[in-house]
Amino acid sequence: MTAPDHRTAPRRRGEALVNAILAATVEELEERGYGGLTMDGVARRAGASKASLYRRWETRSALVMDAVYRLAPHPGDIPDAGALRNDLLAVLRHSAATLQGPAGAPLRGMLSEALPEPGRVGELRARSQGRNRELMAEVLRRAVDRGEISPGAVTDLRLEVGVALLRNHYLFRDDPLDDAVIVQVVDDVLLPLFAAAPG
Repeated sequence: MTAPDHRTAPRRRGEALVNAILAATVEELEERGYGGLTMDGVARRAGASKASLYRRWETRSALVMDAVYRLAPHPGDIPDAGALRNDLLAVLRHSAATLQGPAGAPLRGMLSEALPEPGRVGELRARSQGRNRELMAEVLRRAVDRGEISPGAVTDLRLEVGVALLRNHYLFRDDPLDDAVIVQVVDDVLLPLFAAAPG
Protein backbone atom coordinates (compact mmCIF):
# COMPACT_ATOMS: atom_id res chain seq x y z
CA MET A 1 0.00 0.00 0.00
CA THR A 2 1.27 3.47 -0.87
CA ALA A 3 1.36 6.07 1.88
CA PRO A 4 -1.18 8.84 1.32
CA ASP A 5 0.09 12.06 -0.21
CA HIS A 6 -0.42 14.89 2.27
CA ARG A 7 1.41 17.58 0.32
CA THR A 8 -1.77 19.64 0.01
CA ALA A 9 -2.67 19.35 3.71
CA PRO A 10 -2.55 22.53 5.79
CA ARG A 11 0.61 23.08 7.80
CA ARG A 12 0.42 21.86 11.36
CA ARG A 13 2.52 22.94 14.28
CA GLY A 14 3.14 21.99 17.88
CA GLU A 15 1.10 19.16 19.37
CA ALA A 16 -0.96 18.65 16.19
CA LEU A 17 2.21 18.04 14.19
CA VAL A 18 3.69 15.73 16.84
CA ASN A 19 0.46 13.71 16.96
CA ALA A 20 0.43 13.38 13.16
CA ILE A 21 4.05 12.22 13.09
CA LEU A 22 3.57 9.66 15.87
CA ALA A 23 0.38 8.32 14.25
CA ALA A 24 2.23 8.04 10.93
CA THR A 25 5.05 6.19 12.68
CA VAL A 26 2.64 3.59 14.04
CA GLU A 27 1.08 3.17 10.59
CA GLU A 28 4.52 2.72 9.02
CA LEU A 29 5.40 0.13 11.67
CA GLU A 30 2.21 -1.81 10.98
CA GLU A 31 2.76 -1.69 7.22
CA ARG A 32 6.55 -1.99 6.85
CA GLY A 33 7.84 -3.22 10.20
CA TYR A 34 10.70 -1.70 12.15
CA GLY A 35 13.29 -2.77 9.59
CA GLY A 36 11.45 -1.02 6.76
CA LEU A 37 10.61 2.17 8.62
CA THR A 38 12.47 5.29 7.51
CA MET A 39 12.31 8.92 8.55
CA ASP A 40 11.51 9.77 4.91
CA GLY A 41 8.56 7.40 4.91
CA VAL A 42 7.18 8.75 8.18
CA ALA A 43 7.58 12.34 6.98
CA ARG A 44 5.71 11.59 3.73
CA ARG A 45 2.89 9.82 5.52
CA ALA A 46 2.56 12.57 8.12
CA GLY A 47 2.70 15.35 5.53
CA ALA A 48 5.69 16.81 7.37
CA SER A 49 9.22 17.76 6.45
CA LYS A 50 12.03 15.44 7.39
CA ALA A 51 13.66 18.39 9.17
CA SER A 52 10.64 18.63 11.48
CA LEU A 53 11.22 15.02 12.52
CA TYR A 54 14.93 15.45 13.17
CA ARG A 55 14.31 18.60 15.22
CA ARG A 56 12.36 16.46 17.68
CA TRP A 57 13.95 13.01 17.32
CA GLU A 58 17.63 12.55 16.55
CA THR A 59 17.26 8.89 15.60
CA ARG A 60 14.71 6.51 14.18
CA SER A 61 14.70 4.50 17.43
CA ALA A 62 13.92 7.62 19.51
CA LEU A 63 10.94 8.36 17.25
CA VAL A 64 9.70 4.79 17.44
CA MET A 65 10.09 4.72 21.23
CA ASP A 66 7.86 7.78 21.54
CA ALA A 67 5.29 6.37 19.14
CA VAL A 68 5.17 3.00 20.89
CA TYR A 69 5.04 4.64 24.32
CA ARG A 70 1.80 6.35 23.32
CA LEU A 71 0.22 2.99 22.58
CA ALA A 72 0.56 1.87 26.19
CA PRO A 73 -2.49 2.39 28.42
CA HIS A 74 -2.49 5.05 31.12
CA PRO A 75 -3.11 4.10 34.76
CA GLY A 76 -6.60 5.59 34.57
CA ASP A 77 -7.43 3.27 31.64
CA ILE A 78 -7.39 0.21 33.91
CA PRO A 79 -10.81 -0.06 35.60
CA ASP A 80 -10.83 -0.99 39.27
CA ALA A 81 -11.93 -4.63 39.26
CA GLY A 82 -12.27 -4.74 43.05
CA ALA A 83 -9.56 -7.33 43.67
CA LEU A 84 -5.79 -7.42 43.21
CA ARG A 85 -5.82 -10.60 41.10
CA ASN A 86 -8.31 -9.15 38.62
CA ASP A 87 -6.41 -5.85 38.41
CA LEU A 88 -3.11 -7.67 37.81
CA LEU A 89 -4.68 -9.76 35.07
CA ALA A 90 -6.02 -6.59 33.42
CA VAL A 91 -2.61 -4.87 33.48
CA LEU A 92 -0.75 -7.88 32.10
CA ARG A 93 -3.37 -8.43 29.40
CA HIS A 94 -2.92 -4.82 28.30
CA SER A 95 0.86 -5.27 28.29
CA ALA A 96 0.64 -8.52 26.33
CA ALA A 97 -1.65 -6.91 23.74
CA THR A 98 0.80 -4.03 23.34
CA LEU A 99 3.75 -6.39 22.95
CA GLN A 100 1.94 -8.50 20.37
CA GLY A 101 0.67 -5.44 18.51
CA PRO A 102 2.68 -2.67 16.80
CA ALA A 103 5.06 -2.34 19.79
CA GLY A 104 6.52 -5.83 19.89
CA ALA A 105 8.46 -6.11 16.64
CA PRO A 106 9.98 -2.62 17.03
CA LEU A 107 11.08 -3.56 20.54
CA ARG A 108 12.99 -6.53 19.13
CA GLY A 109 14.52 -4.36 16.41
CA MET A 110 15.52 -1.57 18.77
CA LEU A 111 17.01 -4.05 21.23
CA SER A 112 19.19 -5.64 18.55
CA GLU A 113 20.39 -2.19 17.45
CA ALA A 114 21.04 -1.02 21.00
CA LEU A 115 22.93 -4.05 22.35
CA PRO A 116 26.38 -2.83 21.22
CA GLU A 117 25.77 0.49 23.03
CA PRO A 118 25.06 0.16 26.79
CA GLY A 119 23.78 3.73 27.01
CA ARG A 120 21.08 3.06 24.42
CA VAL A 121 20.09 -0.17 26.17
CA GLY A 122 19.60 1.79 29.37
CA GLU A 123 17.49 4.40 27.60
CA LEU A 124 15.34 1.72 25.96
CA ARG A 125 14.87 -0.05 29.29
CA ALA A 126 13.91 3.16 31.07
CA ARG A 127 11.35 4.15 28.43
CA SER A 128 9.80 0.69 28.11
CA GLN A 129 9.46 0.26 31.87
CA GLY A 130 8.10 3.71 32.73
CA ARG A 131 4.43 3.29 31.80
CA ASN A 132 4.30 -0.31 33.00
CA ARG A 133 5.62 0.75 36.41
CA GLU A 134 2.91 3.43 36.59
CA LEU A 135 0.21 0.84 35.83
CA MET A 136 1.51 -1.60 38.43
CA ALA A 137 1.88 1.16 41.02
CA GLU A 138 -1.76 2.11 40.51
CA VAL A 139 -3.17 -1.41 40.95
CA LEU A 140 -0.97 -2.01 44.00
CA ARG A 141 -2.08 1.31 45.51
CA ARG A 142 -5.67 0.13 45.14
CA ALA A 143 -4.80 -3.20 46.78
CA VAL A 144 -3.16 -1.42 49.72
CA ASP A 145 -6.24 0.81 50.12
CA ARG A 146 -8.48 -2.29 50.12
CA GLY A 147 -6.29 -3.95 52.74
CA GLU A 148 -5.33 -6.84 50.42
CA ILE A 149 -1.60 -6.25 50.74
CA SER A 150 0.67 -4.29 53.03
CA PRO A 151 2.36 -1.05 51.97
CA GLY A 152 5.66 -2.92 52.29
CA ALA A 153 4.66 -5.03 49.28
CA VAL A 154 5.16 -2.08 46.94
CA THR A 155 8.82 -1.78 45.98
CA ASP A 156 10.55 -0.62 42.81
CA LEU A 157 11.69 -4.16 41.99
CA ARG A 158 8.26 -5.71 42.50
CA LEU A 159 6.72 -3.13 40.18
CA GLU A 160 8.80 -4.55 37.32
CA VAL A 161 8.45 -8.31 37.85
CA GLY A 162 5.22 -9.12 36.02
CA VAL A 163 5.82 -7.18 32.80
CA ALA A 164 9.50 -8.17 32.81
CA LEU A 165 8.46 -11.83 32.72
CA LEU A 166 6.05 -11.18 29.84
CA ARG A 167 8.68 -9.18 27.95
CA ASN A 168 11.26 -11.91 28.41
CA HIS A 169 8.76 -14.54 27.24
CA TYR A 170 7.91 -12.48 24.16
CA LEU A 171 11.46 -11.57 23.18
CA PHE A 172 13.24 -14.85 23.80
CA ARG A 173 10.71 -17.68 23.42
CA ASP A 174 8.73 -18.91 20.44
CA ASP A 175 5.70 -19.79 22.58
CA PRO A 176 2.64 -17.55 22.16
CA LEU A 177 2.06 -14.97 24.86
CA ASP A 178 -1.44 -16.24 25.53
CA ASP A 179 -3.78 -15.88 28.47
CA ALA A 180 -2.54 -19.07 30.12
CA VAL A 181 0.90 -17.48 30.47
CA ILE A 182 -0.59 -14.33 31.97
CA VAL A 183 -2.67 -16.28 34.50
CA GLN A 184 0.38 -18.33 35.47
CA VAL A 185 2.50 -15.21 36.04
CA VAL A 186 -0.22 -13.69 38.24
CA ASP A 187 -1.10 -16.81 40.23
CA ASP A 188 2.33 -18.44 40.56
CA VAL A 189 4.57 -15.39 40.84
CA LEU A 190 2.90 -12.06 41.59
CA LEU A 191 0.24 -12.97 44.15
CA PRO A 192 2.66 -15.05 46.27
CA LEU A 193 5.28 -12.30 45.95
CA PHE A 194 2.96 -9.57 47.23
CA ALA A 195 1.40 -11.75 49.92
CA ALA A 196 4.83 -12.63 51.32
CA ALA A 197 5.92 -9.01 51.63
CA PRO A 198 6.51 -7.69 55.16
CA GLY A 199 3.97 -5.34 56.68
